[in-house]
Amino acid sequence: MVNKREIKMNSQLSTLQGQRFCTDDLPSSQRLNWLKEIIGREYANVDVSQIADEPVFNDMVIYPWLYGTRFSPIKTQPLQIERLSREPTEVSQDNYFAVMLIDGRYKLEQDGREVFLEKGEMTLYDATQWHRITMPEPASKVIISIPRNYLKQRLSHVSELTAKKISVKSGIGAVTSQTLQTFASQLTTLDTRSFQSMFDPLIDMLTLSLNQLSPQSVELSRSQNTTLFHIKRYIDNHCHHPDLSPAIIANAVGFSVRHINHLFQTEQTSLMRYVTQQRLNRVYRRLQHQQSMHQTITELALEAGFNDMAHFSRAFKTQFGLSPRQLREHVKKRF
Repeated sequence: MVNKREIKMNSQLSTLQGQRFCTDDLPSSQRLNWLKEIIGREYANVDVSQIADEPVFNDMVIYPWLYGTRFSPIKTQPLQIERLSREPTEVSQDNYFAVMLIDGRYKLEQDGREVFLEKGEMTLYDATQWHRITMPEPASKVIISIPRNYLKQRLSHVSELTAKKISVKSGIGAVTSQTLQTFASQLTTLDTRSFQSMFDPLIDMLTLSLNQLSPQSVELSRSQNTTLFHIKRYIDNHCHHPDLSPAIIANAVGFSVRHINHLFQTEQTSLMRYVTQQRLNRVYRRLQHQQSMHQTITELALEAGFNDMAHFSRAFKTQFGLSPRQLREHVKKRF
């Protein structure tokens, strides 16, 4: 008999277009191979080893977020997971994984480093490179799967940040961890709009937390951060205008083009690269919606502010790892 909690979870899966994969309905003898197959298909090619006598248990839910990012709460019995040597079989597997431990113990090995997580702590790893994860006791965690190109636009030095512990004792790390834990615990209460609206603030907080791992990172003062926030907000509201230029932006926000570019350099980008990214993000969001299916890709690109379709197509594939047409075909299969 399905209990109220199961009914609520199934309803929320439908609302947020999530998928649940759980070993509960399988015979014990089949669970390990099934889990290896699911992780290989949804995350990375791995070998899975049982490190306890009790039957294998794993319950994972995958919610598609924005820009190819996915949010996955996972509960598991003790396991060891090791990345196999073969290349990713899908473009969608070319990701970094941000991990936050909710309960239990967790060890990650990658790039010659080991990191041990306790409750609330976070780390990052490259899903395409060798890694080994050991959970010696029952554990709960959240994985945020972030496409490589998307994260590299925010952190050009991201490859240097893997298998390092993000401090959650104070500062932005503590805020990020607490917010992620609350967000994960409230998923069954969120509608689609609320779920999607949390993407930008949570990814921004995660990016800031990761950036603190690098001693070379450039710190902005509070006033500079506020200035950059207002500039970004202006761009977000006006990037669909094809004639938007550095001069127009500078005049609107009251700062020189040189000063604005200096602020964006601290995020390893430039003013107009940020404008292009926001235009691409607009097209990506529209391509994800069934209501936009009647519009051509060219129409969506023009509405977002592009006037060079060849440049748009190249930039889109660079940012998201697949062409606009490939994304549309993928979305069509969902509806």
